[in-house]
Amino acid sequence: MVRGLRISILLLAVLGNLAWSFSAKANFNGKLTVEIDGLKNKQGQVCVSIFASSEGFPSDRDRGLKKQCTKISGTPLPITFDNLKAGSYAVAVFHDQNNDGTLNSNVLGIPSEGFGFSRNPEIRTRAAKFSEAAFLVAGPDTNIQIQLKYF
Repeated sequence: MVRGLRISILLLAVLGNLAWSFSAKANFNGKLTVEIDGLKNKQGQVCVSIFASSEGFPSDRDRGLKKQCTKISGTPLPITFDNLKAGSYAVAVFHDQNNDGTLNSNVLGIPSEGFGFSRNPEIRTRAAKFSEAAFLVAGPDTNIQIQLKYF
């Protein structure tokens, strides 16, 4: 009986330690670097939005978790976001050539500026879905590459 009690206490201590370890790792804040390539020119800026769910993805920048526009200094263009909790995210990017803060399109609704998404899903007649662009931030440094597309 004493032996069984010792094993139970030891098992409880090990499980408690594992649970604490996993919760500590899940509460970290990581850094995401988005490397943007395929820019047609160096005019304007590149705007990046990070989404933590499908709500608003990819076009409603105000629903994004974080957003940032950066003047183009070269290619590929790295943009870094700090303090991201572990989890699933999707990124939408566009080349804002005229600095108006929106992805411009022609009369048919086809984008007239370059755009792209995390995981570089194939784009034909619609924007990417969150599930097609989602990736995991699970460590202190996460790096992704996005190739812009122009029509």
